[in-house]
Amino acid sequence: MTIKVLVVDDSGFFRRRLTEILSSDHDFEVVGTASNGREAVEKAVELRPDVITMDYEMPVMDGITAVKQIMQRSPTPVLMFSSLTHEGARVTLDALEAGAVDYLPKNFEDISRNPERLKKMLCDKVRAVSHTNKRALSRPAPVTPVASKPVTTRVAAKAEVPLTPREVARPPVTRPLTTEPSSPVTKSKPKAKNYKLVAIGTSTGGPVALQKVLTSLPGNFPAPIVLIQHMPAAFTKAFADRLDKLCQIDVKEAEDGDMLRPGLALLAPGGKQMMIDPRGQVRILPGDERLNYKPSVDVTFGSAAKVFNDKVLAVVLTGMGADGREGARMLKAAGSQVWAQDEASCVIYGMPMAVVKADLADAIYSLDEVGPNIIEACL
Repeated sequence: MTIKVLVVDDSGFFRRRLTEILSSDHDFEVVGTASNGREAVEKAVELRPDVITMDYEMPVMDGITAVKQIMQRSPTPVLMFSSLTHEGARVTLDALEAGAVDYLPKNFEDISRNPERLKKMLCDKVRAVSHTNKRALSRPAPVTPVASKPVTTRVAAKAEVPLTPREVARPPVTRPLTTEPSSPVTKSKPKAKNYKLVAIGTSTGGPVALQKVLTSLPGNFPAPIVLIQHMPAAFTKAFADRLDKLCQIDVKEAEDGDMLRPGLALLAPGGKQMMIDPRGQVRILPGDERLNYKPSVDVTFGSAAKVFNDKVLAVVLTGMGADGREGARMLKAAGSQVWAQDEASCVIYGMPMAVVKADLADAIYSLDEVGPNIIEACL
């Protein structure tokens, strides 16, 4: 089925170029263009596209305001274009909170320098975004209370030799991959345990999902948290700073040597890999080109399994692909708990589906249920 696209940008050159690229692929039909946000809202209602590509800076109405109005009047998957700068990260995060699904860097040099690469990147992204769960788009943005943070203390741990990303990314020979869960997973009371770590992995739709989950946690949350969100290097610090302002727990972009401690969430930096060593420290390593994702949920989950064995609570939230499945397999083999977000509340039911179909999920929860159940399992 042809994917209908509405292209929104105040630059005539950019509108024409995007239209040419998308129209060259038989999967897409550009059903209209708009040069400002107000026109975009009107055409979204009129044309009912499957995907909208959206610029931020436009006359009459900016992209974020347009996204908010589109989500109210005619919920449609929106792909934002953004600059890879700190300000671009802030704007993109605002757009995602307003309801946009995903983003691409807007780089005019790439258009002329590497057109084939640009075409593949754009078409792959639009194609993926077209599979968005529209029911999840129409939900209101998460409540973001700001509260004072408690004083926290660091924890000590013994020293050992850290593992390499390739070691933890290599799946063990355990539990065969099945095409369907062997038995339905009920939304029963979560298994309470003295967890040494909560590890959360996510991709498309993740910034809003993480905000929803983390803002529900109290400042005295007793376990360390690690977060793996597929995101460019230019965005992760801005995202961590944003979460830190909104949450009662502390949130920061992870740095090499940071100690895990209760009430602190460490976000894996974009373009690199985050691992955990036996001393309770995170190790930040260069992104291995042989691995598709940088950061990779599999790498962090795998290292957590080797260090903490059965004392990890892992959660796989919304996202494309299957990153996290093999790390979840290692965690399950070590006796840890793995949860998955349910299909109905996912923006993209890819990563959680991979975990569920491999029969690795101990529980499946809606996004609204994840935070409260983490609290019940850990407190």
